[in-house]
Amino acid sequence: MRTCYIACALDCKIDINVLEDDLVIGADKGCEILIKNGYVPNVAIGDFDSIDGEVNCSNIIRHPVKKDDTDSVLAVEYAIKQGYDDIVIFGAIGGTLDHTIANISMLKRYTEKGKNIVLIDGDNVLFAVCNNEIVFDKKAEGRVSVFSATENSYGVSISGLLYELDKRDLSSSISLGVSNEFVGKQSSISVENGVLFLYTSKENYDKHLTKQ
Repeated sequence: MRTCYIACALDCKIDINVLEDDLVIGADKGCEILIKNGYVPNVAIGDFDSIDGEVNCSNIIRHPVKKDDTDSVLAVEYAIKQGYDDIVIFGAIGGTLDHTIANISMLKRYTEKGKNIVLIDGDNVLFAVCNNEIVFDKKAEGRVSVFSATENSYGVSISGLLYELDKRDLSSSISLGVSNEFVGKQSSISVENGVLFLYTSKENYDKHLTKQ
């Protein structure tokens, strides 16, 4: 599976296993974050208004400061044009609130387009599922939160967790799915029509997500 890794401006730890066919992008200051963590970006994309001095990358795609999309979106669009459907993004949430909201909105937008995007926030991840089901094995631990990313998500089912649902409709204005818990069983979360945001530990996502 070819993967694109994108680093955004928020300073964070990055620990990835970059394979030959993978793509590494620095979005604006994310270029410096990658180098700080020991990775060489294949390309740097953005307006670079948050970088003092030269951009340390051999392949630079500059955009004007006045533009319609954020540097994160520009990086994702570039990755998709290069044929990448699996995209992992670091440093996109947890910093300034406006950019966090923009990047979470971006997650919904591209999930609806069939892309598999993961936002990594330290030891946790935020990802989404559209009209589908995900399954965690019984070794998953800790919490998982489920939110409706669309105004309404229809036919939401949760099984094998502490709190279960059976084809319940959720809306974006309620927080019914927050802070659910794994209980040592195989568990599943599904939605018949809509997009769900899921927030859990990076270990659960990396090691115990068996179907997505």
